Amino acid sequence: MKTKSASESAFFNPRILLSLVLCSIAIFLALVGLGLFSAGSLSAQAPNANQQSSGPTVGASYKNDISPPLRSMPPWKASDLKAEHEANENPKVPYRHHDTPDPVIQKSHVSTLNLLAPNVPAPIRNFNGIPFPGVGCNCAPPDPNGAVGATQYVQIVNEGFQVFDKATGSSLLGPNSISSIWSGFGGACEIGGAGDPVVLYDHIANRWLISQFASLTGTAPITDECVAISTTADATGTYARYGFHLGLNFFDYPKLSVWPDGYYMSMNVFNTTGTSYLGPQAFAFDRAKMLANLPATFVSPRGPLGSTVDPFLPADLDGPTLPSSGAPATFVGFPGQGTNPNYTTYHFHADFTTPANSTFTTFASPAAAGFTALCPSTRACVPQAGVASNSNLDGIGDRLMFRLAYRNFGDHESVVGNYTVSAGGVAAVRWFELRNVTAGPVTVYQQSTYQPDTTWRWMGSAAMDGQGNLAIGFSASSSTINPQLRYAARLATDPINTLAQGEAHLFDGTGSQSGTSNRWGDYSSLTIDPVDDTTFWYTNEYYSTTGSFNWRTRIGSFKIAGGSPTPTPTPTPTPTPTPTPTPAPNFSLSITPSTVTLTRNGGTANYTVTINPTGGFSSTVQLSVSGLPSGTTGSFSPNPATTSSALTLNVSSSTAPGSYPFTVSGTSGSLTHTATAKLSKNNKP
Repeated sequence: MKTKSASESAFFNPRILLSLVLCSIAIFLALVGLGLFSAGSLSAQAPNANQQSSGPTVGASYKNDISPPLRSMPPWKASDLKAEHEANENPKVPYRHHDTPDPVIQKSHVSTLNLLAPNVPAPIRNFNGIPFPGVGCNCAPPDPNGAVGATQYVQIVNEGFQVFDKATGSSLLGPNSISSIWSGFGGACEIGGAGDPVVLYDHIANRWLISQFASLTGTAPITDECVAISTTADATGTYARYGFHLGLNFFDYPKLSVWPDGYYMSMNVFNTTGTSYLGPQAFAFDRAKMLANLPATFVSPRGPLGSTVDPFLPADLDGPTLPSSGAPATFVGFPGQGTNPNYTTYHFHADFTTPANSTFTTFASPAAAGFTALCPSTRACVPQAGVASNSNLDGIGDRLMFRLAYRNFGDHESVVGNYTVSAGGVAAVRWFELRNVTAGPVTVYQQSTYQPDTTWRWMGSAAMDGQGNLAIGFSASSSTINPQLRYAARLATDPINTLAQGEAHLFDGTGSQSGTSNRWGDYSSLTIDPVDDTTFWYTNEYYSTTGSFNWRTRIGSFKIAGGSPTPTPTPTPTPTPTPTPTPAPNFSLSITPSTVTLTRNGGTANYTVTINPTGGFSSTVQLSVSGLPSGTTGSFSPNPATTSSALTLNVSSSTAPGSYPFTVSGTSGSLTHTATAKLSKNNKP
């Protein structure tokens, strides 16, 4: 039995509860009066007294610059790897769903025919992605996802990325640490990258987006989001780098999307310790400024929506036809409601000129078919061959799976997504297609639970090609097989609510995972090639031998379309991004090593501060250091410097043991930049 905390006891005090309710009513009336959201925004999933929404949150990037070309940056070294560890477990989102019979399980006769004679084509490309441990975090799970561009495929995991030639599968760059992209940037993005990465290809502008969350300590609470936008279509080139501080809460599970007027993001928000769910929160980043390498802002019209509101995802644009001009970005929620479950559809109007005019409202609540939740009490229930039940895998059935894919066909809009449910005693993929999500009326065109046999299927990712054909990639496992990568598909002409083309194997693992706290990847990714608008690209994880910390990843492509795509895609940069300006002379700072540890007797800690010039910068830089603990002094040689300087910290025995982040500032004329490192002092003699 869990003992109530002081805050929980206070919440159930009737007098305090009445005060909270009256306060919430006053806040609501004030916000309606300001026009920040409409009463209709509360119709489907009403935020409660824990909402902690105080109106628009607006933040500027606390730093932005242009990176050196990634292909010229030093590779991540084995000595930089952290010790093997499980990635931080996702804080728990409360389950409120009431199980009901599932009326949309795919008809058994269709499933049987598909398994006997599947029509879905075999993979075109099929090659290995990033393996453990060749990444910075040295952790599990990998959270693999990827995106495909004009000529390249970029894969990203916890905590690394790799660039491949999509025509051959050969590596062009990496694997390298995601944090290395922010080398010399300073702050949380350089020293505290913590994973949950996302990579997207903005096919409107032919740019790459790479992101991960961060904190100054690299541990909870996670407070920052680091976003890098390539300056060209070459993923190995330079990036406009941004650091955004989102607030003081714990911001978890960032999922980003491309929309014509912004880059949008969903977060699951918790209190600082990650023990109390505060609800989902939506953010928009100023895409136009980021494409132009200019200082950018983010806006969030409302804070976390409350502990009774289910997580949501932003719609990510596929295909050459854009939404209608001014169409709101669309978010769709997981149907976890206790009664009347629905795909709550939200509209986000972001106004970067006048942020107070931004709105986030509930637009529609189309009903979701009933289902049974997958292992809601433990999550860890997916069996594998050759390991005991205490190594069952995390089914993560409490949210929509990445991505929520949007496509405009002209005569209708489609959004496709998926989540994992329990059907027939095993994990099954529930997939859905919503139509007309921006203009309405929003309808559930089709939804179905794919459970053709007794194999467990989960961790899905759905997408639709330019002809309206749909595919879903997923993991598959059971007590008699090791985890595998598979995909299933339907043609646009097939009977609705069926994956009538059957199922194919992308790659069959030959080992099972033991240990690592039952963690399996929190998401996978299925994306569409922007060149032909018909080729699907999928990435997910597997094990080659049974054990812990030995995951592998796989990347594959396939088509299910027949003939030429309709319409023939011609991605055009509309709206045309502002031309990239020629970088002015500038510089950034970096510090090595990132941490020096001394004993309790103190002594000398030596660092090298490197000045990284860009745009022909050749001036001297005056250096200073701040944030040092009591009893510690610092000096530079030389100072000012042009290329590098030796920083010496003299640490007294009186300096208390602890870990001390400090900041080096460099000034040259009107330019000032910083870099951060740590001094650590332990209790050992």
